[in-house]
Amino acid sequence: MESHDVIIIGGGPTGLSAARRLSDLGIRDVVVLEREAVAGGIPRHCGHLGFGWQSHRRLWSGPRFAAELRKAATGLDVRTAATVLELVKDGHLRTQTPAGLAEMKARHILIATGTRETPRSARLVGGSRPQGVMNTGALQQHVYLHHNKPFERPVIIGSELVSFSALLTCRHLGIRPVAMLEENPRISAQRPGDLIARFVLGVPVRTSTKLVAIEGRKNVEAVEVEHRGKRERIACDGVIFTGLFRPETALFPAGLPSEKFSISGNAVGPLKTSGECWLQGVAAAEGIARKLT
Repeated sequence: MESHDVIIIGGGPTGLSAARRLSDLGIRDVVVLEREAVAGGIPRHCGHLGFGWQSHRRLWSGPRFAAELRKAATGLDVRTAATVLELVKDGHLRTQTPAGLAEMKARHILIATGTRETPRSARLVGGSRPQGVMNTGALQQHVYLHHNKPFERPVIIGSELVSFSALLTCRHLGIRPVAMLEENPRISAQRPGDLIARFVLGVPVRTSTKLVAIEGRKNVEAVEVEHRGKRERIACDGVIFTGLFRPETALFPAGLPSEKFSISGNAVGPLKTSGECWLQGVAAAEGIARKLT
């Protein structure tokens, strides 16, 4: 069984900044476990600008920000394609890697697994199950990683900041959403996001509008929506579910002892920007260093 001073679960902004800071503080026996094939977290899927200011005082695209995080982690033990299968309270964990199953333990474990969007299944949306329904993360992978255009005229569900990120992602390949739908009377993101969507990007933002059902057999053909008690049909060829983020902590047991575990970044509390997560990773590392030295 491998034994280390610190194991960090998650190789996004929080995990990578924590690993770098721990090394700078003299704690060098640190392992980062990242389930994706490449470290960097969600920013590496976001091809638009808006990253790096809080951490580096630079304005970068998501992939550039992720690349800078990986560059800063050069020389550290960052293991990709490593999935944590089980975590127990005594600081032991089981992992699955291309080399097979392995058991590890650490004096301290930092959980930096980030967050995930609420999928369609948890939103209780009726209708059929055609192709062309996805969340923002899947859209970004289609567009930025695979240069694939999954649809031409989708609807976007939600109006959080990530919803407007989805708008920019669509624009990258000439995808033209027909509408952004928000159940509440006001958008979740700050104004003038809705005005920018309408007058700059040409996408109407419809508030007090609930998605009721998705239509289509093989591919999405339309959605049924309800606005102030009246239902209507909007023709489209895709549906992008955005936001309603939930911390990615399903794997971890309750009652983790604070002397062996800590949680940081988007794995805990309300949604934060990648820059805020980077800062929290640094702070978490400093707290861990105080415990171990």
